[in-house]
Amino acid sequence: MKLNTEDHRRAARRHLPRFVFEFLDGGAERQCCLARNRGDLDRVLLNPRVLRDSTVLDTRIEVFGETWRRPFGIAPMGFTGLTRPGGDVMLARAAAAAGVPFVLSTASNSRIEAVAQPGSALGWFQLYVMRDRAIAGQMIRRARAAGFKALVLTVDVPVSGYRERDVRNGFRLPFRPPLATLADIALHPRWLLRFLGSGMPAFVNLAETEGTDTLALQAALLSRDMDRSLDWDGLAWLRREWDGPLVLKGVLHPDDAREACRRGVDGVIVSNHGGRQLDAAPSSIDALRRVLDAIEDRIPVFVDSGFRSGLDVARALALGARAVFLGRPLLYGLAHGGEAGAAAVLDQFGSELERTMTLTGAPTVAALDRNLLASGDPL
Repeated sequence: MKLNTEDHRRAARRHLPRFVFEFLDGGAERQCCLARNRGDLDRVLLNPRVLRDSTVLDTRIEVFGETWRRPFGIAPMGFTGLTRPGGDVMLARAAAAAGVPFVLSTASNSRIEAVAQPGSALGWFQLYVMRDRAIAGQMIRRARAAGFKALVLTVDVPVSGYRERDVRNGFRLPFRPPLATLADIALHPRWLLRFLGSGMPAFVNLAETEGTDTLALQAALLSRDMDRSLDWDGLAWLRREWDGPLVLKGVLHPDDAREACRRGVDGVIVSNHGGRQLDAAPSSIDALRRVLDAIEDRIPVFVDSGFRSGLDVARALALGARAVFLGRPLLYGLAHGGEAGAAAVLDQFGSELERTMTLTGAPTVAALDRNLLASGDPL
């Protein structure tokens, strides 16, 4: 029986080889930012209101003219095929069934065209800009043709964070695992059997034509060898390539939030990349209030990193976030249960959110506001 995210995490740990679990579960360096995400969320307290009619709950929100059934979605996550072959497609299907958005990563292991959900308006595409901007250009064109509605530019990865557990496990491309990792893989036959049929997942969207040899580019993407010359002026190039909503992911500083508004960005995601980049970065929930104050309701503000329950989602909404993007919990569900496991995690978050709304006397998402915060500055 899996009652919460930690139950799904334990199940994922049993199903996955150590190098895979530590890749999806770990953070950068001493993992202080990873811990800070969790600790700071726990310090946000909600002061419930009573004698409020909560007979009917409305969890819907509207974003860029589209209705989400619940105020959360699935964040972009790379290498999901390592957790489960076809993982990107499974996550997209689970999101579509739940009526929430799925953000496909540049580092996905399924082709853009295979992940697009016919009839669904809630597909977003996340973009890394590598040194050769033509790679980004062809992915943007394909995402538009496939019907993705928003483009999410990740801006907090000029280089990869130092993820010590991945280094110790020999996780790189080409993959040359040490003997201890090979022995551990042998102890997880169900995972191994899935990959004997499908092969090692690859970053298949780096080339416009399927089957093109991109090993060098794949290694560069895994190590996050990005175009470090991309700056605020570079957004003009991106606007020429993409005419839909543009969202910046990885904003923590209020001055960057103000600059995003000045540059005509349509939304920002407050994020520290799940604690996987700068270990000294503030928690996303800590940065959220300052970013919201800087933006002053001019554009929607989303948040990710560290969210493990529907209660956590309610905390972010009470602070002023438009919605929350979920990461690792979906991979835990995917690892042990495939598409059904991911769907179970989304249902869990939905049930937890509805329970929190009832207990706080908030029948709508709009009623989850700063009036419910137990103090003026919980952090």
